[in-house]
Amino acid sequence: MNKKIVFLGIAVLLLVQTGCSTRGIGGYKKRHNAYATDKQETKKYSHATMRPYVVRGVKYYPQVVSVGDTFKGVASWYGPDFHGKLTSNGETYNMWQMTAAHKTLPMNTIVRVTNLRNNKSTVVRINDRGPFVSTRIIDLSKAAAKKIDMIPTGTAPVKLEVLGFETKGKRTIPTQKELQHSPKQMSMSGKYALQIGSFSKIQGAIITQEKYDNTDGYKTIIKDMQTNNKRLFKVWLSGFKSEQEARAYKDKGKFQNAFIVRED
Repeated sequence: MNKKIVFLGIAVLLLVQTGCSTRGIGGYKKRHNAYATDKQETKKYSHATMRPYVVRGVKYYPQVVSVGDTFKGVASWYGPDFHGKLTSNGETYNMWQMTAAHKTLPMNTIVRVTNLRNNKSTVVRINDRGPFVSTRIIDLSKAAAKKIDMIPTGTAPVKLEVLGFETKGKRTIPTQKELQHSPKQMSMSGKYALQIGSFSKIQGAIITQEKYDNTDGYKTIIKDMQTNNKRLFKVWLSGFKSEQEARAYKDKGKFQNAFIVRED
């Protein structure tokens, strides 16, 4: 009897930590667990939202993205059946909030979603995993789906644009005026940046990004780059409008061994 109690306790704990949803049209779905596939990968990806996970025998790898990245695919939405239940990052799903599920985008990525049928768009924050249907790219909350008029059809072809990220509860979302420009012109990241770190493992980059984000009003971003056939995660302090501004800030000596990079 005691063994059964212990087993159930562990199962509940795992569900709370790694819960996610499979996705279907109009919110009629079943919940499944997404979990790190082995101990080695769990240690490698110490930031929980970046760990590889498996659903229905398919392995998914969360990927680092940058402001301005775009993707196209089919969107669906989920509503009453999941209202009040846990999302993959441990939040409580509220179908009236502007959130969404994505299989690989980092949690708290801010994305603009445009319905390609009617050109209506909305901005959402990724806080869940899914949709676990190969033909779909994102699962919107009911409120977000309503904004782009896709409730009646259940699905719609969409374009996703990465606008920014939320760290430590601080959200970077463009104003309506900024949304009239393309993501790269929007200058979430500016024209120049200081490289303040370079890491072979994602967890070091994420720790540095969160530690220095919003330093003196500048934002940190992670760049996933290949250098001499080696994958590196580089952390940039961005938002400098000119090389002179970046150089003046560098000369303050806040970041040793930092150097100026051009963002475009």
